[in-house]
Amino acid sequence: MSAVAKIGQAAREAGVSIDTIRFYEKRGLLKSSGRTEGGFRLFGDREIEELKFIQKAQELGFSLGEIRELLLLQGDGVGACEHVRGLLEQKIAQVQNKVEELRKLELSLKRALRQCKRNLDAAAEEHERCPVLEKLGRKGAWRRIDR
Repeated sequence: MSAVAKIGQAAREAGVSIDTIRFYEKRGLLKSSGRTEGGFRLFGDREIEELKFIQKAQELGFSLGEIRELLLLQGDGVGACEHVRGLLEQKIAQVQNKVEELRKLELSLKRALRQCKRNLDAAAEEHERCPVLEKLGRKGAWRRIDR
């Protein structure tokens, strides 16, 4: 890593785009640092590490507000661990809920596919409309698609 970098080099080193860095700056996730006489922002190792931290936290599904909180907690040592554990537990619960929603969606799609397969030959021979498309057009019919 370099001791001081301009925004383009900092972006490359952190694996983010320049626009991402500017977005993080506007959201207050990055602390202000020095500028050159020409007005170019200078990034030190600390800022580049913060950029990497933000990216890793986003990959884990943390929101920008949660990441801001994590950045503040970073220097708090052991006391921060309990708070971070709570955030992780909340995030795991959210992921588990999303997984359950995706499983339900998968089941609905499989039901629709089964119905489509059952009716495809009959519909083609009789020139009927696709029953899946018909049910999708009805309010609340998606959940009843296998009936």
